Amino acid sequence: MKRAPRNRTLEVTPDEAYEYRRQLRCLAGPVTTQDVIDSVIHDDLFRVLDWLPSASVDLLFADPPYNLTKTFNGRKFSAMSSDEYELWLESWIPGLRRLLKPSASLYVCGDWRSSTAIQRVLERYFVVRNRITWEREKGRGALSNWKNCSEDIWFASVSDEYVFHAEAVRLQRTVVAPYTHSDGRPKDWLATDEGRFRVTFPSNLWTDITIPFWSMPENTDHPTQKPEKLLAKLILASTNERAVILDPFLGSGTTAVVARKLGRHFIAVEIDEEYCLLAMKRLRLAENNKEIQGYFGGVFWERNTLAQRLRGGAVHARTHLVNGETDASLFRFNQSGESE
Repeated sequence: MKRAPRNRTLEVTPDEAYEYRRQLRCLAGPVTTQDVIDSVIHDDLFRVLDWLPSASVDLLFADPPYNLTKTFNGRKFSAMSSDEYELWLESWIPGLRRLLKPSASLYVCGDWRSSTAIQRVLERYFVVRNRITWEREKGRGALSNWKNCSEDIWFASVSDEYVFHAEAVRLQRTVVAPYTHSDGRPKDWLATDEGRFRVTFPSNLWTDITIPFWSMPENTDHPTQKPEKLLAKLILASTNERAVILDPFLGSGTTAVVARKLGRHFIAVEIDEEYCLLAMKRLRLAENNKEIQGYFGGVFWERNTLAQRLRGGAVHARTHLVNGETDASLFRFNQSGESE
């Protein structure tokens, strides 16, 4: 496929495909955690589910096909009734419970059609804790309905003992109403050369996510690729360093890539070889590039705001509040607003 000169969509060359194909795993029977840690398993989840190691996973992230008719590189998933989709979820979600540690958490993605079925199935086997709704800023308009531009992520845990680091996933927002103390000092916000900001606790409504597109270095041709920033939030909130993260529908590799960038381990399953190869390329790139777009200095930034505050090429100090104290970090940025 011939692409525009500025198009940064990742592709795998024939030479790379030959190299990465040899690194993929294909299971022939039960395995231990060490057998598959940090591996991309090119296989069908329904074939290998019973072979994966018990009580080995700290966090499960599942982005299954939604209840839509959609083709994934030649493989078609057909829409079905809500009851049928719920039965399909029942065919694999209970089996994943065995793989999770007692302290594990899980996130399962869906849209408005599939969300209620996901909730019902999760409530049978786990403790459902919340539903994140995130804005997918792209989407087709509709003359006879509301534009569909949001998706859900259901958050659950195996037990009441689970990891959650709210401090690790704070969001840096522009201050619209800059309240001050009686002496004029900022009240819960900071003044910087780039503007006035407040670092806030995370909520279950996310409006700061950008869908990967052609000019982003993480972009691939996968039709439903999740952004690295989205996975970074979930992983930082719900795991400690060196935790093991399982993705049973890896796609083009976002979960594994972000796990590597953030110092976690992964076990990933993907049925499509082309997507597996894209994941392997992204993992190779992540060995030397730990950047996650929209995440800098320990906080997440609002969508489409960072580049506006960075005057290309300069060194900027960004301060934020951590436990009531001021913490300063320095980053050097190039002309596109990406950290170097």
